[in-house]
Amino acid sequence: MFKYKFTRKMIIAATCALALINPVFSADKVYRLKLAETWPSNFPIFGDATKNLAKMVQTMSNGRLKITIDSKNKHKSPFGVFDMVRGGQYDMGHSASYYWKGKDPNTLFFTTMPFGMTAPEQYAWFYYGGGMDLMKKVYDRHGILSFPGGNTGNQMGGWFQKEINSVADLKGLKMRIPGFAGEVLAKLGAKPTNIPAGELYTALERRTIDALEWVGPSLDLRMGFHKIAPYYYTGWHEPGTELQYMVNKKKWDSLPADLQEILRVAMRLSAYDMYAQSYHASGENWAKMKSEFPNIKVKTFPKEVISAMEKANAELLVERAAKDPLAKEIIDSQAAYMKKVRAWSEISDNAYLNSQK
Repeated sequence: MFKYKFTRKMIIAATCALALINPVFSADKVYRLKLAETWPSNFPIFGDATKNLAKMVQTMSNGRLKITIDSKNKHKSPFGVFDMVRGGQYDMGHSASYYWKGKDPNTLFFTTMPFGMTAPEQYAWFYYGGGMDLMKKVYDRHGILSFPGGNTGNQMGGWFQKEINSVADLKGLKMRIPGFAGEVLAKLGAKPTNIPAGELYTALERRTIDALEWVGPSLDLRMGFHKIAPYYYTGWHEPGTELQYMVNKKKWDSLPADLQEILRVAMRLSAYDMYAQSYHASGENWAKMKSEFPNIKVKTFPKEVISAMEKANAELLVERAAKDPLAKEIIDSQAAYMKKVRAWSEISDNAYLNSQK
């Protein structure tokens, strides 16, 4: 009887060849992705988005694609997610693009901008107005793919220990506020900083900072800020705050086309679901705040302050556009799209809401 001994290398080679000939054979392979998120363990709404993502991809792929999620409690680097995804330590990340302005200033345009687009307007820009192409231009430089990762809707202007009555009250103000809005306040004399979610209450309580913005009623009440900062201001700085999913480009390219599409669809759906969940939670908690915490003083910044913020914002945009052609392309795209779509927002949603007053 003829006998032949198969070596391990021969078996692997034969398996690979069979997978190429017969796609059904390779369809049984399980692909595993590790995702690092900026948020603490079991953080509501933000953390729900990643859990929904993982559940959807596993279901839609019939178990062929699985995502493991590490919160900041595990990886210990909430603002290191960009580098961990870029370097391949993690395959995916869930965070906010404006956290990476120190890595690449053009990343901050893809979260939200002061006096910019609302969430529906911004989603339209991303998917139908060229926003995704511009975001790809920025993140391609870093070997990362970036996708919308969930919107909070219009954010509140923050919690303040003292009332803001004039532009002079902003001078020397130590405030946790990220993104372009931090640059706007710095231009007006404030001292912006960025602090991870788990450290915000302590920083405010110990007067390390004088004020902070976080999200809005959907998440702010559970943080307890109202106990130590009674003034709650309406928003100007983040009218449509979009989180992001990041995917290491090499890892993405290693996935079969069908799993890439499953992941793409699951990211988009989980992002939309987060927006709906956030809107619901804000409505619920706003009602709770008005009935259970009547001592919270809801304020709107004086017109003088808003006008100064708008002026500083416009000047900073001009400066940024003059320094970087890609920044100019993004700024011009957002401005042109907002001008066009805002006319519809005014005559549709705004007109309807105003008619009910």
